[in-house]
Amino acid sequence: GGGGGAEGGGGGGGHRELALLEEVTCHLGELLAEVVDETAAMVEKKQARTYDEIERDLAAAAEAQEDEDEDDDEEKEKPIYNPLNLPLGWDGKPIPYWLYKLHGLNIEYRCEICGNQSYMGPRAFERHFQEWRHAHGMACLGIPNTRHFQGITLIEDAYTLWAKLKGETQCSTWNPELDEEFEDKQGNVMNRKTYTDLARQGLLD
Repeated sequence: GGGGGAEGGGGGGGHRELALLEEVTCHLGELLAEVVDETAAMVEKKQARTYDEIERDLAAAAEAQEDEDEDDDEEKEKPIYNPLNLPLGWDGKPIPYWLYKLHGLNIEYRCEICGNQSYMGPRAFERHFQEWRHAHGMACLGIPNTRHFQGITLIEDAYTLWAKLKGETQCSTWNPELDEEFEDKQGNVMNRKTYTDLARQGLLD
């Protein structure tokens, strides 16, 4: 008799779970009844629409989309809030301040040889020594723009170092064609002869 009782107990547990599932299902059905009815009504309404009504609905949807696009355009045309005058990133928005500081873009470097031009951040400052403005400034001073002068920004310092170098070498080994450095747009450093040859062939554009 004991075994039958155990089976009966197990069966009761199964009935309870089933009853609970039925109750939850009924409850969900009640909750979703309104949504189901509305969906069915909308489907029936769409199926019953005439050609003119369909065209009118499509035109209204297109107009709503145009209004949204106009709102987006207005959003894009708004001036960008940039009180710190941060450089703009690839998306046209100011870069984050932490990134600005990380790259040292808050540090200003001045170069007297370039006519007191300012360079923001160490990378731009280092790069400018091979760029046209600095090369032109050095040429105006009558000093070759070689790697010896990398980091020199004061005219007096440049003259002092040039006098020292001339004293050491008697200027006999200086060949501007080979020793003066230029940089192309891609950042490749080369001597004047190579640079002039490439420019003549139109390969620097």
